[in-house]
Amino acid sequence: MATKLLLITFAICRLIVTVGLTVDPTELLRLVVDGQLSVDPSDVDTASKDFGLMTRAEPLAVLHPGSAQDVARLVRAAYSSAHGFTVSARGHGHSINGQAQTNNGVVIEMNGGGSSGRVMSQVRSGSGRVSEKGMYVDAWGGELWIDVLRSTLEYGLAPKSWTDYLYLSVGGTLSNAGISGQAFNHGPQISSVDELDVVTGRGELLTCSEEKNSELFHAVLGGLGQFGIITRARIALEPAPQRVRWIRVLYSNFSAFTKDQEFLISLHGQPSTHKFDYVEGFVIVDGGLINNWRSSFFSPSNPVKITSINSQGGVLYCLEITKNYHESSADTIDQEIEGLLKKLDFVPTSVFTTDLPYVDFLDRVHKAELKLRSKSLWDVPHPWLNLFVPKSRISDFDKGVFKGILGNKTSGPILIYPMNKDKWDQRSSVVTPDEDIFYLVALLRSALDTGDETHTLEHLTNQNRQILKFCDDAGIKVKQYLPHYTTQEEWMDHFGDKWGQFYQRKMDFDPRRILATGQRIFSPSSSVPISNHGGDKLLSIS
Repeated sequence: MATKLLLITFAICRLIVTVGLTVDPTELLRLVVDGQLSVDPSDVDTASKDFGLMTRAEPLAVLHPGSAQDVARLVRAAYSSAHGFTVSARGHGHSINGQAQTNNGVVIEMNGGGSSGRVMSQVRSGSGRVSEKGMYVDAWGGELWIDVLRSTLEYGLAPKSWTDYLYLSVGGTLSNAGISGQAFNHGPQISSVDELDVVTGRGELLTCSEEKNSELFHAVLGGLGQFGIITRARIALEPAPQRVRWIRVLYSNFSAFTKDQEFLISLHGQPSTHKFDYVEGFVIVDGGLINNWRSSFFSPSNPVKITSINSQGGVLYCLEITKNYHESSADTIDQEIEGLLKKLDFVPTSVFTTDLPYVDFLDRVHKAELKLRSKSLWDVPHPWLNLFVPKSRISDFDKGVFKGILGNKTSGPILIYPMNKDKWDQRSSVVTPDEDIFYLVALLRSALDTGDETHTLEHLTNQNRQILKFCDDAGIKVKQYLPHYTTQEEWMDHFGDKWGQFYQRKMDFDPRRILATGQRIFSPSSSVPISNHGGDKLLSIS
């Protein structure tokens, strides 16, 4: 133990000398945790990177928590520190622009092996984790959604709303919103949360819900990690279907495509027999096969090419829909699907259908990930751009971006699907366009070293800037999902009327601005808290 303590002391002191940190090493060394505080170079290196591979940070140390109390102890130490240090929670490291990174601070590794793995095991085996009576599951903030699914399926239950990729942490997606093709019906994942345990920027571990600490509850959901670290989430469940009928149909006309998508999401209030369970879509701007990395849906023995269909401006649109069912209702599923398809205006010869177990559909992207990893195409830069586009301007966006800026080459899928604004709780911290229906447009592209200039990181990031400039010049009031800005002025513009509330919540729950500094919304405070007879004031130091 003495040797370990000496090594940690040496490593922290070396970092202070090397990078000029003002953190007193004893502030960290005095921290007693159930898990492990690590300065191991491999831990620090992992915490310095993310899925985007476009930014790098230099954290001081990494905490592998053994409990929610460990998270609170660390944040409390940062909050009361005379010198100050920042804290960022990291789930599966799937951020794009360093949102879960921190310089000269501590990263909490919420997911993975070691101590955090043990705490997740304790949560999984804990009494009442899955409540069949209450129809909920309690999940550790760093737990992956795939593991939540596996646990709930043992009871024949599943969460209602998903993301397309399940190897993301619960706390990570809830800090943004969590969206997929079920959002039109159930809302984003944050709409299915009943209760949270949160460590605030003051180091307080609080339980919050609609009824208890409600301001914190709504602030944290979609709050980009600014107000607290989610250590537990109680997620609503529903009976899990057994199988999925997965259908793709093609459109050459954008107006017909969006009209049908909007019609399908308008059915959200109808009985399950009269609507699809999932509505997404994607844009095909590249010549050749319609397949993309998200699935191997189309059979290689039956390839579909853009040239076989009369597309507008070389662009096709694919509507992706599913119908969930139980084997006991298999006899009626075909009739239900046929009745819905008759109301749509797709290219008649372009219906492609497959049938698979429910869990295989939800985990479809992971299979593609494994293929990309085998070809060394996963750990590459990902200059993704996710936008919420108001319905009234989606046609202009199509003309200017899909048929304009993008050209006829892409290095990743381009998703597009509409959502109903009334399924989003406006008390959360998320901002969406001010229209009843808005679209997600997700350009999920990878920078590849193929010798093709259009696949380079520089080209793709420049193209992203062009898209944002086009929207600004055309007056298309988009909102970034998984937002990334570099100045507070840009963030103020992003939040619009919500900025005042967002700022006040920050002052209430993280007054020293020590949490999630990788988002670049607030700069850490150089003040220290002093006692104020039951409250805290900040004392500025120079």
